[in-house]
Amino acid sequence: MEKSKVYFANFRASVHENIQKKLVRLMKTAGMDTIDFERKYVAIKIHFGEPGNLAYLRPNYAKTVADYVKELGGKPFLTDANTLYVGGRKNALDHLESAYENGFSPFSTGCHIIIADGLKGTDEVLVPVEGATYVKEAKIGRAVMDADVVISLNHFKGHEAAGFGGALKNLGMGCGSRAGKMEMHSAGKPRVSERKCIGCGMCTKVCAHDAILIEDKKASIDHNKCVGCGRCIGVCPMDAVKPGNDESNDILNCKMAEYAKAVIDGRPTFHISLVMDVSPYCDCHGENDAPIVPDVGMFASFDPVALDKACADAVNRQPICKGSILDEVEHTHHDHFTDVFPDTNWYSCIEHAKKLGIGTDEYELIQI
Repeated sequence: MEKSKVYFANFRASVHENIQKKLVRLMKTAGMDTIDFERKYVAIKIHFGEPGNLAYLRPNYAKTVADYVKELGGKPFLTDANTLYVGGRKNALDHLESAYENGFSPFSTGCHIIIADGLKGTDEVLVPVEGATYVKEAKIGRAVMDADVVISLNHFKGHEAAGFGGALKNLGMGCGSRAGKMEMHSAGKPRVSERKCIGCGMCTKVCAHDAILIEDKKASIDHNKCVGCGRCIGVCPMDAVKPGNDESNDILNCKMAEYAKAVIDGRPTFHISLVMDVSPYCDCHGENDAPIVPDVGMFASFDPVALDKACADAVNRQPICKGSILDEVEHTHHDHFTDVFPDTNWYSCIEHAKKLGIGTDEYELIQI
């Protein structure tokens, strides 16, 4: 496979070109306008940030991308899928409120927000994944699959399970429905916290497989009957139903790559990563720690694998920020992300994505 082209722009600005204009120039130079956007629905996949987190991408960047899509004749919308865990984005109503709180709205971004997997995280499309090892059918949020074009707008940062979060994670984990996220994190079987359960029976009403039994005002799940749809997680008013978390980080990364393939196969895609505010943790956290390296710049490519590899290489070339968690750990792995989270192996996702034919980790970096 030939080297993929990855385009790069630093964060320097001038009176003639601010950062947003520079981002437009990056998209144009990288060839985003070669996609046919005319009258096409365009999903811009972004992370709106958990309330309390301040490292997520500013809405200004989303507006820049959306405005350019509209200029090219497309109909853009911002999207993300609901979370598996308890927090400010576990259902569409809370998710929208969190997005608004963090500055994302039709007025600030110039386009609407659609939560990809619906009100309770159950509005999904089953997508066969050709060549997959772990996932037969990926469970992807319907709004993402209904789009004609997908653009991933990624905040590149660390992650406590995946090593880092970039384009592949934003597409794979980020577009999975609640059941899809559970499948990636585990064998797909939820459990009930007896301490929190009040025996209300809401979970039994939505279970189509009679897998949940209420005894002594406590629910229990029969994993022999459970299919891992995640509906019980969405309806529990006490957040007593929890997803499993029994997969190794390497398998998690491989499943993420397979889900990313499900999202991008068969339609035009383009990928933009901003390497800034490189926090050690995901933007799903309700807080963000100090950046581990200085801001680097903006990257864009048609190849999400090459893009992730280029961003990781760029981060690893950076000096360590004093006072960050990276400054406090031992440096024995020759990799900033692995030094912070020694149990992770971010390359497992890239390697599996290569095997699936999503892209290549061989790239030509072109600075504009």
